[in-house]
Amino acid sequence: MSTYENRFPPDREANREYLLLAVSGVAGALAAGRDESEQARRLSTTSVEALRESGLFMLKTPREVGGAEAHPVTQMDVIEAVVMIDPAAAWCMFITAAASGASLAQLPDEAVDEVLANGFPFMAGALRPGGMAQRVDGGYRVSGRWAWGSGVEHADWVMVPVFSDGPPLIRALVPTSDVILHDNWHTLGMRGTGSCDYELDDVFVPDRFAMDLLGAELLRGGALHRLGLPGYVVNEHGSFAYALGRLALRTMSEAAIEKKRGYVGGVSLADRAVFQRALGQGTIRMNACAAGMAEVLERMFDSAVDGPPDPALVTEAQVAAVWCTDEAVDLVGELFRFTGGSAVMNGNEMQSVLRDVYTIQSHLMVSAVSYERYGQALLGLAPGGALP
Repeated sequence: MSTYENRFPPDREANREYLLLAVSGVAGALAAGRDESEQARRLSTTSVEALRESGLFMLKTPREVGGAEAHPVTQMDVIEAVVMIDPAAAWCMFITAAASGASLAQLPDEAVDEVLANGFPFMAGALRPGGMAQRVDGGYRVSGRWAWGSGVEHADWVMVPVFSDGPPLIRALVPTSDVILHDNWHTLGMRGTGSCDYELDDVFVPDRFAMDLLGAELLRGGALHRLGLPGYVVNEHGSFAYALGRLALRTMSEAAIEKKRGYVGGVSLADRAVFQRALGQGTIRMNACAAGMAEVLERMFDSAVDGPPDPALVTEAQVAAVWCTDEAVDLVGELFRFTGGSAVMNGNEMQSVLRDVYTIQSHLMVSAVSYERYGQALLGLAPGGALP
């Protein structure tokens, strides 16, 4: 394998500061591309190139190949910072970070060099396995269709979780030129992510680009890459949700002085006790979500320093992400009631946040069944850690 330079500081706090500075550096470009992304139903070219050049796509990539391999709590801060600029850009950022990080931790040296030959790529991919990979000489022939392919229209490579007649589940990595895209991303919210369906029709995947999802050897990376699913990605969904809640709080706070309710004259929203209570209580709720998510992630990460993570902690972390989502959905709905008639018009910021939070709560990773699994684990009735 080639030698890759690493621009990311190894110290955790220095790494965090470097990544947040990178967010600041692309804030203008992401803000400028936000409306275009919303209208085009995919991330704008301006936003894609800004993220690519920033290095933020390398958030989860192993340090051995030049990545940040950031601590899960550091990732939370970075995701929130991007959400406050453009939620769609934040979503695509962490999707490609997760897909590329997982792939580059497991691909053999030859495949890594091929993937990184032209610089760090944009990757996309689904989480739910589907389709079928048939074993052939030198690799697999893969067919199937997958949903929620966030960013796939801009991707250089696509990660495909697929059932196999060899290992039961494999993660195939294919160039986007081999993928059939379906323009079906017409949604309530998260419109700018371009999370359309994608399909493979009898595509040959060489062995070097097919990884055993259940038994692959970890070739690079440390505790972050030992977390497995769902531990590897729960921080993304939890932080994205409470960040939307904080975006709603900021939006309403900025509007509260000028916003008046009533047919004649009216009272400033900022002067209404009921809004003051909602703002204060909502801020504490989102702070609690962030603190609770971070606390369990610290424990889960520490448990994976020398081996696989504690399954009970993985389950607890997933429940924390579900709780963050539930709290954000409730808070945004409450705050939306204060926006008045203007919020029903397209282009209203609070309407956008409301649509986004109701869209993300549909994701498999934050299914409410996780509460049941956690309760079972607490009662000693079932091991934790598996996807619902």
